[in-house]
Amino acid sequence: MTEEACGQAASFFLPHEKIATLESLGGGIVNDTWRITLQSGKKYILQRLNPSVFPDPIAVQDNLRKVTEHIHAQLHARIPTLPHPRNHDFTLFRPVSNQVGVISYQDSKGAFWRLLTHIDHAQSLHSITTLGQAEEIGATLGLFHQLLATLPPESLTDPLPGFHNTPRYLAQYERVLSAPHNPEAEDCRKFIERHRQDAFLLEKARKQGIVRQQVIHADPKVANFLFSEDTKSVISLIDLDTVRPGLLLHDIGDCLRSCCNPLGEEVDNPEDILFQADFFAAAMNGYLVTAANLLTPEDKHLLVNSVWLISFELGLRFYSDYLVNNCYFKVNYREQNLFRARIQFALAHSIEQQYDRLCA
Repeated sequence: MTEEACGQAASFFLPHEKIATLESLGGGIVNDTWRITLQSGKKYILQRLNPSVFPDPIAVQDNLRKVTEHIHAQLHARIPTLPHPRNHDFTLFRPVSNQVGVISYQDSKGAFWRLLTHIDHAQSLHSITTLGQAEEIGATLGLFHQLLATLPPESLTDPLPGFHNTPRYLAQYERVLSAPHNPEAEDCRKFIERHRQDAFLLEKARKQGIVRQQVIHADPKVANFLFSEDTKSVISLIDLDTVRPGLLLHDIGDCLRSCCNPLGEEVDNPEDILFQADFFAAAMNGYLVTAANLLTPEDKHLLVNSVWLISFELGLRFYSDYLVNNCYFKVNYREQNLFRARIQFALAHSIEQQYDRLCA
């Protein structure tokens, strides 16, 4: 992506401002993101949505506007009462509109861009190292769910139909199995085959109506929580492209899958991966302080299973993407999604080995 394209997008939103610096933030595996610093010193986040991932970018932007407006209104009114003292510092970005109120820019190639307010004195982590950080993440996710509990799910458009539908990902995987692939990746195929029946667990519970459904984040991995400069407290939750109606267990499972893996998701040796039970306990302690009232009895019963299932699902998606030459997740080399899949399957295996302890 050229600096000229970024400049044109920024000028759409800020026609009378001049850019001092443009810094690529290359940590994401879907969208392209930059930090813009104006000559005045004010900072913004500029993003180009990935057109191959989001087929309806206008719906994504409309969801973003509705969710951020709702959360800011809730925070301003202090509804619900914030039971966790550290959550009083929580903030959220806002989409920036141009002079006539438009929050999307479409360039000459058809790609959609947006500009977001910058959250100062914050940083993103790819993995955590302390129990306090795990508790902060859990508490913030709980607060996020509380703030969105009053937003009608039907008011949003589903930006990714079928997202977190594990049986759907399994069916997609089975359709691409005939694609040429590295025979050394048979470990992934065998792991999937061994657990294919487990893929239906949450979909079955959803159809039975025994688990809570509401607006969720849908991608609350560690990197999407912004920490304070001293990394002791979480002050924001970002990357709301996937916000949608869904199961609380989808969010909780995805969050715990990420924060309880201190080695992160880009390691050389998947066999070193360990799901940290003490991080799990700390994160759930934080979540329950802020959002225990949202969980049904069946949510609690299926909680550990949901963490396993989201790890399995993400591994399935990475491996499927590898089989079709990496069409969805951005990669730096051909086998990167294969290694990502192995890490998620190793994490799922670690959860299996500690299942009784985690349930307790």
